This record gives sequence, structure tokens and C-alpha cells, in this order.
Amino acid sequence: MSRNQVFSIPALKRMPAYLRELRAMKAAGRARATSPVLARALRIDAISVRKDLEMIGAAGSPGVGYALEPLIDRIEEFLGWKNASEAFLVGTGHLGTALLGYRGFADYGLKIIAAFDKGPVPPDTTIHDVPLFDFAMFPHLVKRLHIHMGILCVPDDAAQEVAEAMVDAGIIAIWNFTGHTLQLPDEIIRQKANLAGDLAVLSVKLAARLREMDLSDEEEK
Repeated sequence: MSRNQVFSIPALKRMPAYLRELRAMKAAGRARATSPVLARALRIDAISVRKDLEMIGAAGSPGVGYALEPLIDRIEEFLGWKNASEAFLVGTGHLGTALLGYRGFADYGLKIIAAFDKGPVPPDTTIHDVPLFDFAMFPHLVKRLHIHMGILCVPDDAAQEVAEAMVDAGIIAIWNFTGHTLQLPDEIIRQKANLAGDLAVLSVKLAARLREMDLSDEEEK
């Protein structure tokens, strides 16, 4: 893809959902998928489906839709998930430990091959079969294993300092699970896991639904 090409963020975020549905269709023995079927599965309109897939260079045939296997391959290739991206995780508190135990990352081309925390760390320590090292070992292992992606799960008050150390070691992409907004050079790719934002959206939707239910109950009385 072109380095300067701009993609729709909502469309990018829908790509894993497309993959999930397409893989399920393939497992069920289907060979093709249409825009209306994918639209219903993702609860969007068929025009958005066609635009999303055109964005990644996937073309369907009028009336018959998309061949499943080529479409799955195209999405995986576009996302860089055809080969696993290896990453280091820093911070093994409750959240970091939970992420190390999540096996679903493999479905999306991510493999956490080592975890780090402040020392001392006893030799041969593992968490969910992932080796744990003293953070002092981080720069050496980044260079030795050619790791480019880091997952940040440290306490908020340590996030900036640790992120800077990760960048100094050679990390160029950080998935930030802290509440701190990182101040890093522009060339460093960073993505903040917005747990609080997602919860806010869920809470507002829940409150609206409860109000609807209350109004419905009032009308029935």
C-alpha cells in the first residue's frame, strides 16, 4: 500500500469482524459471500460493505458477491496478518497477565513472545507459557530478536518513562493499554486501547435502552 494513503479508521476497525464472518462461512462450507449478507452480520448497510472492501482492493461480482478464499487472503494480506507479528509485552499486572493468557491474538496475526517487568525476575519464569524477563533485558532482546512492536501495560505514572525506554531500544509501534497519552516522536506508531471510552459508549447506550424500557412500562400501565 502507498505510505501516504489514508484509510477510513471505522472501516479498518471492521476488518477483523469481516474476517470472523468470512471464516465462519468458509467453515460452514460456503464458497461465496454477498454484500447484503456481510452487512447483516456486521449491522451496517451493504453500500458500506462494498466501500470497505473496495478500499482494500477486493472486487466482487454483481449478483454473486465475493469468493471467500481470495477475500480472506486479501484482508489478511492488507492487515499484515498472513504472517504473525511478534511483540513484547511490558507490565505483568492483572491486565498484562490477562493479555498474555488470551489465545485469540493468534487469529489476528499477533504473537507475544516475551513479557517484561521490573526486576528481579527469577530465571525460567513464565506467565501463561510466555517467558518473563527483567525489563533491563529489554533493549538486548529487542535487537537480538528484531522486535518492532511493544504492548504497554504498566501503571499510568510509569507509562511515559517506560514507553521512551521502549522506543530507545528500537520499538517503533506501541499498543498502549495505559490511561496515559504518550508523548513520543511523530514517527513512532501508537494505538491507545480506549477501554474507558468503550465503556462510556456502552454505558450511554445502556442508559438510553433503560429509559426506553421505562417509557414502555409507563405506556402499558
